[in-house]
Amino acid sequence: MSTLAATVMATGATRRRGRQYALAGIGAAVLVIWLLVALLAPWLSPYDPTLPVMETRLLPPSLEHPLGTDPLGRDVLSRVLAGARMTLAASFGVILLGAIIGTIVGSIAAYAGRWVDEALMRLTDLVMCFPPIILAMAIAAALGVGVINTVIAMVVVWWPKFARLARSIVLVQSRQDYVDAARVSGLGPTRILLRHVFPNTLGPLIVLMTVDLGNAIITFASLSFLGLGVVPPAPEWGAMVAEGREYIEQWWIATFPGLAILTVVIAFNFVGDAVRDRLDPRSLSRW
Repeated sequence: MSTLAATVMATGATRRRGRQYALAGIGAAVLVIWLLVALLAPWLSPYDPTLPVMETRLLPPSLEHPLGTDPLGRDVLSRVLAGARMTLAASFGVILLGAIIGTIVGSIAAYAGRWVDEALMRLTDLVMCFPPIILAMAIAAALGVGVINTVIAMVVVWWPKFARLARSIVLVQSRQDYVDAARVSGLGPTRILLRHVFPNTLGPLIVLMTVDLGNAIITFASLSFLGLGVVPPAPEWGAMVAEGREYIEQWWIATFPGLAILTVVIAFNFVGDAVRDRLDPRSLSRW
């Protein structure tokens, strides 16, 4: 009976791994396509994404304009392709800067201890007590409209989660035998942190970065949708959805940039789940 149960469990685990491989492969393929689009957007765009052409305004999808045109006659396909560069670059920047700042803060807090740990963690709690999108909106509104200001606002909101994760990992690692051996050998605190402790934090931090990229894209698009992101006429997916909300009959204006957001976020979620199950030692479905 136990052999049969073990066989059933092994078969179920194999099927789960197979599905996870498939979803991760699909997500990775979609992400590669969008990254290539972002890199090659200036050469792939059939029209100037920012040039108004009033003679072609509000045209439905056709051979000449495969995704139609917007209220100013701009080609929606060209704007979606150009918007990929804007949205993905800003989201990657937010995650990277948030991870760097948060990791530094969390590592210092854990390794320094005492009043340094207390002060940095209370600052982290202060930022985290506000809903992220509300705090990002307030900061972006105070700084003014613009991509750089929006990225700054999001980084202010994003670093605390990385700080808490880095602190918890460093606290665990700093109590390991290899750290004691490094201290006995005469290494200083900074060298121990950089050469021995920090490399062991990379796995969980990479998992968090991968899983959180989809959230960053949604947040950046939301701020642009509310008019706190890019400066018109720069193409950005969230701003394009906002432009189309007043043109219900011209469904293509908002639908295609919305689908772009959807496909990228789902792809990041597929890849993020796979990376988490691969790198997280606590995962029960590890490959």
